[in-house]
Amino acid sequence: MSATSRADRPSRPHVVALAVTDAAPIFELAIPCEVFGVDRDDLVSPWYELRLCAAEPGPLRTAAGLRVDTPYGLDDMAAADTVIVAACARRVQLAPPQGLLEAVRAAHGLGRRIVSLCSGAYVLAQAGVLKGRAATTHWMNTGDFGHRFPDVDFRPSALYTEDGTVLTSAGSGAAVDLCLHLVRGDFGSAVANEVARRMVVPPHREGGQTQYVTPLVRPTEDAGLEPVLRWARGNLHEPLTVRRLAREAQLGERTFARRFRETMGTTPLQWVLQQRVRFAQELLETTDEPVEVVARRTGFGSATNLRYHFSRTTTVSPQTYRHVFRHRAAAAG
Repeated sequence: MSATSRADRPSRPHVVALAVTDAAPIFELAIPCEVFGVDRDDLVSPWYELRLCAAEPGPLRTAAGLRVDTPYGLDDMAAADTVIVAACARRVQLAPPQGLLEAVRAAHGLGRRIVSLCSGAYVLAQAGVLKGRAATTHWMNTGDFGHRFPDVDFRPSALYTEDGTVLTSAGSGAAVDLCLHLVRGDFGSAVANEVARRMVVPPHREGGQTQYVTPLVRPTEDAGLEPVLRWARGNLHEPLTVRRLAREAQLGERTFARRFRETMGTTPLQWVLQQRVRFAQELLETTDEPVEVVARRTGFGSATNLRYHFSRTTTVSPQTYRHVFRHRAAAAG
């Protein structure tokens, strides 16, 4: 390991405080424990430090009856770098513990990163953290959440949202997407991809949660679209128009665009842009290729075009992204 890579490493663990309420769904509690609580110092050292914080008097149990050891309390949340409120029972959604609301407000006031998983968004909304911000939650709560919190910029179709230092996820599996997104932002795509491989989950899912709402028509559409998605990922350096994608899918342009949006939750060209930016991130992390070469390989054509779209999508320039993540990605192997 070079001296530069050692200097790039954090001097202390990134502390993640997970608020635990009684009768919480076990899956959403388990996800941050798996992502942030498992020792992964072989990837980045130091890794995260996960602290389970009791948001109510104990003993606390999950909805399935498993007892949760919570050695930390609400006072410890303000000292964390990231505060996560996982999914919670309906009674907590409607009337969160006052101490939890105050702890979330205090952490937010100190500039901590605030995250909700699934119905944990109810707590953030009642704490006032989501006022005027983009947010999402499980699609089954769409009508209820939007009615209760009209001051929130509610995004019912999103898998997760990020608005400044406040992030929210949709239901269950989307919590995995958001937690991996946090790792990607902290340590780069290579590290997040390796965590995903170890968890045997996709490093990034496409589209929004609309595709999971009944009726279940997605498998048939996926069977038709998957080949063209695979082909497009392998040909990002070429001009990819809707006409060309539709021709590859053997569909008319309007039919292809409609099916694509219904299945993926975004337009074909926006999806292509996302794939190109993601490919550019990988090249910036894992190669020494100049930005001009990265631009050609990813289909942006010119360095100027790459810088424009990359900065709009990631909020940083390609050069800054490479400087921040290159050495960490190399150390991850």
